[in-house]
Amino acid sequence: MTQLKRIISTALEQTAVLWKPIATAFDWVHQVATLLDNDAQLDGQNVCSSLGRLLRAMERWKDQAGSLAPGIDHFLKVTLSYAPGLFHCYDIEGLPRTNNDLEQLFGRWRHHQRRCTGRKVAPASLVVRGSVQIVAAIATQIRSFTAHDLATVSLAAWQSVRADLKRHQHKRNQQPRFRRSPATYLADLEQKFLQLALPP
Repeated sequence: MTQLKRIISTALEQTAVLWKPIATAFDWVHQVATLLDNDAQLDGQNVCSSLGRLLRAMERWKDQAGSLAPGIDHFLKVTLSYAPGLFHCYDIEGLPRTNNDLEQLFGRWRHHQRRCTGRKVAPASLVVRGSVQIVAAIATQIRSFTAHDLATVSLAAWQSVRADLKRHQHKRNQQPRFRRSPATYLADLEQKFLQLALPP
């Protein structure tokens, strides 16, 4: 036991220079996790501001992380890429906070679809209308919507969503045509392009 203790002590002494950067990086990541846990029940704007201050401090002092500085750069880059959708969950009650929570939510929806349709796989319409179907399914689990609620929806927003769905449906309809006859499909596209390129 004494020999093992001596080996461990020697190893810790020889690697002491490596521990400070690890402790610094761990402390920063732990602070980020604590902010996002939001035990203080702050709203999205305040969580965003607090996290922004911490990320700027990490950027400023990343040299303290030593050889882990590239890892800090990567952490900052990925965190900033998620930022636009990271804070809605603090303002909307019941909105899942993590990828795992979202996966469970979508899993429940898929299970519900299988029970309703008897199919083992998701319906093909999910590719085109999933963005609307899933939101509607989740929203109606939270509360019921009346005709009055639907009447207050912006007509322009509704028409925009419908137009997007039609575009997706059109693209979906074109896929079998290409698979059946790629040459014919591409020739048709080329002909349309030439018509657009020709002067009127």
